[in-house]
Amino acid sequence: MLLALDVGNTNVVLGVYRGNGKNAELIADWRLRTDRGRTADEYGSLVRTMLEAANLKPEDITDVAISSVVPQVNRDLAEYSKRYFKAEAFFATAKCDLGMTIRYDSPTDVGADRICNAVGAFAKHGGPLIIVDYGTATTFCAIAENGDYIGGAIAPGIGISMNALFSHAARLYPVEFKKPPAAIGKNTINSMQSGAVFGFAGQTDALVARMRKEMGIHAKVVAAGGLASLIQSESASIDVVDQMITLDGLRILYERNKG
Repeated sequence: MLLALDVGNTNVVLGVYRGNGKNAELIADWRLRTDRGRTADEYGSLVRTMLEAANLKPEDITDVAISSVVPQVNRDLAEYSKRYFKAEAFFATAKCDLGMTIRYDSPTDVGADRICNAVGAFAKHGGPLIIVDYGTATTFCAIAENGDYIGGAIAPGIGISMNALFSHAARLYPVEFKKPPAAIGKNTINSMQSGAVFGFAGQTDALVARMRKEMGIHAKVVAAGGLASLIQSESASIDVVDQMITLDGLRILYERNKG
């Protein structure tokens, strides 16, 4: 079985796959808070507990694949893989056999998460695509009809944008991120919810429209990230929410590069 880890700036998403290729099945997945100080042994203890809760054993894991945008944790994760699974961890990077061409000025500038998103989304949904991932940053990735990575956009994420508002405006405070009754808020809570939900949905639609125009084709839009479903409900451009494209892309890259 393959243990896949998607290490982001805010969360670590883990998944266990049984089988490979078209027969691959995601049989368990979890989410941890990203902790740059977490040691290999701490990962071992946490993951062992999660595996046991899913009726899995550490010895069931034969391979480990990692997508990481947090370089500080990579050494401990590599050590964790060796110590607990006796496996040399595979790290997804732009230098791997991607099965696509990255048309960025500097391909190595494209983060592992965006690469995995591109590979996973194209394998599942075909092309052309625009992938929107609502994480610590909100990323937009344009994928050509043949699967090539064209480029994209990076915007401040929803969470950090709202936190910046709360921390810099003395009379504003954290509110639940949900759809308000109307765009014109009648109180501070609804006004902030309107600016957040409708504002970020509008940001998505505006950037997608510009990217589609530059691509010269009506690309399908795939969204991922914790708030993707809520944004989709208010967006005119998101076609489908698929939360597993990063892990799926990581699995595909592992199989392509490690056999």
